[in-house]
Amino acid sequence: MKKLSIITVSWNVKILLIDFLKSIFSNLADINFEVIVVDNASKDGSVEAIKHEYQNEIAGSRLKILAEKENHGFSKGNNLGWQASSGEYVWFLNPDMRFLEDSAEKMLNFMKAQENVGAVGCRLIYADETIQPSVKNFPKVWDQSLILLKLHHVFKTKSLKRYLAKGFDYNRQAEVEQLMGACILIKRDVFEKIGGWDEDYWLSWEDVDLCEKLKSAGLKNIYTPITSIIHFEGKSFEQVPSLSKQKRFNKGMRTYFKKHESFLSYSILLILSPFSLFLAWLTQIFKVKQRTQSKI
Repeated sequence: MKKLSIITVSWNVKILLIDFLKSIFSNLADINFEVIVVDNASKDGSVEAIKHEYQNEIAGSRLKILAEKENHGFSKGNNLGWQASSGEYVWFLNPDMRFLEDSAEKMLNFMKAQENVGAVGCRLIYADETIQPSVKNFPKVWDQSLILLKLHHVFKTKSLKRYLAKGFDYNRQAEVEQLMGACILIKRDVFEKIGGWDEDYWLSWEDVDLCEKLKSAGLKNIYTPITSIIHFEGKSFEQVPSLSKQKRFNKGMRTYFKKHESFLSYSILLILSPFSLFLAWLTQIFKVKQRTQSKI
């Protein structure tokens, strides 16, 4: 059995994926680990490039490639990777990451020292080494209403600041409600206990659901600044048109609120969804560059 399985789901990010794998194999030294790449039917030659670049790692069973014939989305892709893995610990990472040091050893040592832990996330930084906000609180209907109507760019309400965890100190360790799905370390038996990633989410909101399930199970989600990883953020998702992204976001939001919040909250967001789609359509028509929530 491996000590650690690193799982990444990739879609048309060949260069970033190759660099991501290079940074892993260059920095992880003393851990018995494996990397599993789930390729969601990329058309950019990702699978062929990985097989060419990492023949030795594949032969040595340190790298597995699941070349899927269709795009399964994030949740199912990660679950497929998990099913093919054997690590005692599983680290779900986006392919637009880059290791700067042996972050895996630091994260595993940190996690072993914690009690009653669900998931752990580390400090994420942009390419210019500034901190990327990666912690949030669980959503409520009022902050999500503002986001659907794009009013979060104008009104910085108390509810919105609470949701986005404005003022969170990324230089200190803390128990948090929500970790970004781009970087989640979890113990294998815990992941199995909560049923893995919920495949009702194709892309967007699956990380909120996962953290909610862990917290509901009485486990802690912990952020630690013990190590930093570069995250280029959203390189697969930015290939998708604004309207399509908004549809997926809205569907994930509605699914989450239907599962975890009141019927009234779900109904309000259901009513507001068409307005958000219209605004996204305008954004697409006029080619307005969108900002991720971490940059609000």
